[in-house]
Amino acid sequence: MMKTLRLDIAYEFDFDLYGLVSAVKEYKLAWALNKFLGFHFIKQEDLCYDLVGQERFTVSLYEYVTDFSIVRLLKNEAVGSSPGKRPFLLPELIEFDFVLQIKGPLQQLYPQEFIQRLLRIPLVQCVKQFDPLTLKLKDNLIF
Repeated sequence: MMKTLRLDIAYEFDFDLYGLVSAVKEYKLAWALNKFLGFHFIKQEDLCYDLVGQERFTVSLYEYVTDFSIVRLLKNEAVGSSPGKRPFLLPELIEFDFVLQIKGPLQQLYPQEFIQRLLRIPLVQCVKQFDPLTLKLKDNLIF
């Protein structure tokens, strides 16, 4: 009888996660975050996902990288998706247009204070912090 080996990988979800509601395009929101919060987001190559049982979809990504922190702005809805088929990066958060992921010392900001700073940006209508461990498809945030 052949012994079966199983590979278990434990990922670290050591980042803060915020959902943002904004009716603007991602480049305009990235510009506003740069202007009002001092970030320097740069457009990255879109992320491509091949999920079992779903067709391939891509998600827009902007990153701000410092020596110690990484801040990512991701469009929650797939790029170029048709209204009938709308795959989402995080389907549990379909009411949020964008996801902001913060890893590193910038996480140390007080969440309520950071949310208030985000809400002062005229293009942002709503912000909510989420615990990544509570999301079913949290693995979509590992790349």
